[in-house]
Amino acid sequence: MFKLSCRFAGRSLSGINSSRNLQGLSVVRGSNIANRATSISVVAFNTPPTLLPLSLSPRHLHQRCCYHTYANTITRAITTATAATDNTTPNRRYYTTKPAKMPVDLTAYYNQVDALEDAFIDRLRKAVKIPSVSAEPERRPDVVKMADFLKSELETLGASVEYYYPGEQSPGLDLPPILLGRYGNDPAKRTILVYGHYDVQPAFKEDGWGTDPFDLSVDEKGRMFGRGSTDDKGPVLGWLNVIEAHQKVGLELPVNLLMCFEGMEESGSEGLEELIKKEAKGFYKDTDAVCISDNYWLGTTKPCLTYGLRGCSYYQVTVSGPGQDLHSGVYGGAVTEPMVDLTNIMTTLVDNTGKLLIDGIYDQVAPLTEAEKIRYQSIDFSMETFYEALGSETTCTDDAQETLMRRWRFPSLSLHGIEGAYSAPGAKTVIPAKVIGKFSIRTVPNMELPKVTELVTAHVNKVVKSLKTNNTVEVGLIHDGKWWVADPDHWNFRAASRATEQVWGVKPDLTREGGSIPITLTFEEETGKNVLLLPMGTSTDQPHSINEKLDKKNYIQGTKLLGSYLHFVAEEKME
Repeated sequence: MFKLSCRFAGRSLSGINSSRNLQGLSVVRGSNIANRATSISVVAFNTPPTLLPLSLSPRHLHQRCCYHTYANTITRAITTATAATDNTTPNRRYYTTKPAKMPVDLTAYYNQVDALEDAFIDRLRKAVKIPSVSAEPERRPDVVKMADFLKSELETLGASVEYYYPGEQSPGLDLPPILLGRYGNDPAKRTILVYGHYDVQPAFKEDGWGTDPFDLSVDEKGRMFGRGSTDDKGPVLGWLNVIEAHQKVGLELPVNLLMCFEGMEESGSEGLEELIKKEAKGFYKDTDAVCISDNYWLGTTKPCLTYGLRGCSYYQVTVSGPGQDLHSGVYGGAVTEPMVDLTNIMTTLVDNTGKLLIDGIYDQVAPLTEAEKIRYQSIDFSMETFYEALGSETTCTDDAQETLMRRWRFPSLSLHGIEGAYSAPGAKTVIPAKVIGKFSIRTVPNMELPKVTELVTAHVNKVVKSLKTNNTVEVGLIHDGKWWVADPDHWNFRAASRATEQVWGVKPDLTREGGSIPITLTFEEETGKNVLLLPMGTSTDQPHSINEKLDKKNYIQGTKLLGSYLHFVAEEKME
């Protein structure tokens, strides 16, 4: 860490004091310099340096809040910025004082991460190239190939790795292996369990991708496009990068690291819950805390720690009638069409304002408290950033706090698609004999999942009765996962907050998230330990969508953060 002091006579440096939010910097003492011979100590560097263009003004330095700089870089930047509008030769003097100690001095580690940037991106490129789509049975060999890639990489780094085979998903289709890894076995150290997944969502170029989804593409803005780049291959590889950077710089990892990487997260995490229950007193018995990096910042400029997730209950409604698909010109108007029944049913589930139309569903939702309302007021979130992530302004409300609540603490119902209907380009005049509508409900405290399913079933049956259809209608639960809320004041969160502040130069927001990681609650319940969500990517990464990406900046800085977290969590007081 360096302190930069600045003595400047004869010119105002208005705006320098705003640098307190600068990435990796904090203001020690500051004031606007309006009078001659005023002295100011400007900033203290908390993290290792990455050079910025020397032409940046103090205002630009504030805006570029995601980078680190040398003290003399800022010195020259200030010189350039002030000289540009000052034709005189005032008595300027800029100097650096002796280095100050970091809370945890990881300068060498951070520099090593920067030096390995190309190698780390190449590692991600190799991983993205493997189309490990768990939802497509024909891709199952690729899912296994991705597991083998991780196993090989970890073993090369000196980790011990074993596979757990959960069994068959269906006759003739094995579930992919769950990777159990260990790096370090020192009883004097704390043991941190990290979780991630190596499977991805389906992706096709013709869906609207700008590039091949399984060929990592880096644009001029440093955005790395590719399926799985942010969800969740980038964060998983971040842990491998941490180990490698520590080894290359000769720095011992301060904790024992347990790893649990699965290949079915995008398809319900089949087999994982059973493994965790089985190994809670075995492989995971030494766990002191759990860390998961499989979620995202609330915006694009400020990091966060996540202490809550919504659950997800996924359903399907199957409507069948004719014995085979029919020609609409021959049979249209003479048969009860399954597609018509299905669309009538699905439109009764939710309205276009996001309100769930299922009787009794809101009775289970925990009431909003005044304390919660106040907490939402302090969170750094703007609708403009949300519109950017959305790609439009088609929101249900323009109020930022209400939008957050809709995403985090209230339930939602989404219609996902219809299986069996014609969806290819062109026109086909077919009456489908059988169609399956799919939808999910994101659940929140204090919703009980069996009760949710009971209400959904009752609602669909009531609608079917009102339709007086002679088709066969069945509603069923495909999979579900409960919501989760942790204690954000736990020492695990405190350590992560300190690490985030050191790497990013700002205290993180404490947030909840609208997505689901069903296994989070299982880890907490079975190990009895606190679970932390420590995101790498930002709100604009578009996981599950076309053009999924991870910013190079977040991948590299995220690797620094994961490593920093391990150091801070190794020393944080357990209170």
